[in-house]
Amino acid sequence: MKRLMSLWSRLAAEAADQCYTSATHDINTVMSRVEHEGLSFLTITLPDLGKSAQSWLDQGRVTNHPAFTRERGGSLPLFLGGFFSRVFDQSSGLLLEDPCVDSIRAIRQLTLMCGKMTLECSPARQRKALRNYLKCELELREFDSRVSESDLRDFEHMSNLLYRRIFTQMDRDIYYGRIVPKHGPGSTADGLSSNGKFRLQSWTTRLEQAGLTAGENLLPNWRYHGLLEGIQFDEPGSETPVKVVLVPKTLKTPRVIAMEPTCMQYMQQGILRSFLEHFGKDDFLPKVIGFDDQTPNQELACQGSLDQRTATLDLSDASDRVSNQLVRSMLRRYPHLGAAVDATRSRRAVVDGHGVIRLAKYASMGSALCFPIEAMVFTTLIFMGIQRSLNKPLYRRNLHGFVGSVRVYGDDLIVPVDHVTSVVRMLEHFGARVGTSKSFWTGKFRESCGKEYFNGQDVSIVRVRQEFPARRQDVTKVESLVSLRNQLYLSGYWKTCAWLDDGCKKLLDGNFPVVLPSASVLGRVSFLGFETQRMHPRLHSPLVKGYVVKAKPPKDPLEGAGALLKCLLKLDSDASLRDSIPWRQPDIEDTRNLAGPRLSSFGLTPIVASDHLDRSGRPKSSSMKLGWRSPL
Repeated sequence: MKRLMSLWSRLAAEAADQCYTSATHDINTVMSRVEHEGLSFLTITLPDLGKSAQSWLDQGRVTNHPAFTRERGGSLPLFLGGFFSRVFDQSSGLLLEDPCVDSIRAIRQLTLMCGKMTLECSPARQRKALRNYLKCELELREFDSRVSESDLRDFEHMSNLLYRRIFTQMDRDIYYGRIVPKHGPGSTADGLSSNGKFRLQSWTTRLEQAGLTAGENLLPNWRYHGLLEGIQFDEPGSETPVKVVLVPKTLKTPRVIAMEPTCMQYMQQGILRSFLEHFGKDDFLPKVIGFDDQTPNQELACQGSLDQRTATLDLSDASDRVSNQLVRSMLRRYPHLGAAVDATRSRRAVVDGHGVIRLAKYASMGSALCFPIEAMVFTTLIFMGIQRSLNKPLYRRNLHGFVGSVRVYGDDLIVPVDHVTSVVRMLEHFGARVGTSKSFWTGKFRESCGKEYFNGQDVSIVRVRQEFPARRQDVTKVESLVSLRNQLYLSGYWKTCAWLDDGCKKLLDGNFPVVLPSASVLGRVSFLGFETQRMHPRLHSPLVKGYVVKAKPPKDPLEGAGALLKCLLKLDSDASLRDSIPWRQPDIEDTRNLAGPRLSSFGLTPIVASDHLDRSGRPKSSSMKLGWRSPL
């Protein structure tokens, strides 16, 4: 706590110097309130002020905040008053014609920097998060009961206009058995290990009926058909439900996710692969929907803050508010695809303290199809809102006119300001909830995908993600501290970085060299380049002495049919990757873990990680090793 307070105090003093003001009173206020309120002041109360300040920028004036008193006879908060007075008028509270961008950035940095620390919530807040999860279910059921057939027809028509080509190809893939499944990296409801997933012993009759059969997806080839006798086929009423769990997000509330059963996750990944393959070939959708690159959203947010032509919207509990009824309507014209998507959806969830409940939502975070499905649903609703605002039907040929003004990345939405009211109304009519505190379209402030802009200038901040490490063995916290130091350096807080450098050097026994951002060694980034402590004796390249983080996957041996299946799935995962793999003749070492027909039966063997059949999964712990490494 003391070091976190010291960090805040030094940042406040340095930001005050940059903005030609004083933060002495602010530092004393924070020290006093942290003493009485604890860490929650930094992680909950201050971030709430920061969110209010963002709304004030959007609305163009300051309103009252219950946790902070105003200046006597003025309209601005007394706390951080020196910064606020350079952004808003002291008497009226209105946004200045030419506000100080450095002060806007400082206000955001000092209020929001600790808002997303990965800390364990109190049991009361955890119980509240689970109650909110159940509340979402009740609200979705209410939506399902009141939505009209006309609304569903309109939704189906617009989604068909957008996705007909992709869905048609995916429908064929499922019909002809072209789905290549894949095991995801995360935990599953049945608790199987990473390699243990390839020894899967349970399947569902719903998957079988949808054409996603166990024989085609669990066996390396049909010579192993005898293994099907050990597979348990679950009827709908006896399927393993998803397991709702809480993971750290902020001290205010945890993140609620759902762990899917292994067989569901396995086939979800296969359908996702088919979707991404056809999605990338579409001439329009990749221009308005993103799945792996946030940069277009960030660029549009920057442009929107400058010309005020686009709005940025953020949805609360986005994935938990996508009704399965909408997804069924979207896929109604594609029987094979609709059946497969429905078969890979878990219908029930087990919630701690509440038992097993039936789900009205399509899926929670944890499903491989959650992110693309919600993006497609939100994109459909956006264009429905635009169509209603224009009061004329949209056609495929004129959708291209919205490239550059519509962009969706999960629950981060960018829409034209001219149609934003209609879009918001449409989203909420279909069950979504627009977060007003993180949606902007009135002023010159915009936020999307972790970047914030005011009038075309970047006012993004550096966030503290972990507590300060007490010892070098706290590897995750040490990594986070080094990352924090380097981000602050690149943001211009050099005096604060000098203080952090002293702490890092003590923590790392003085081994904290100057390196480039791409270096594997833990070091400090500098605009002056990197240092060279000695040259490599053979390669004649620069070396520095520092710590490198090592994390080994846990031991998880796999052999027999499961090992063969894993290797074959690696080959079938991507045709383009298969064409680029270097081949050579197999030897005994290549096939030592395979039983029965081996890869040598094909005459060729790909060069893959030599120990993936011995070790697999996410590392459970990490360590640091001191040595000589490249600073590049």
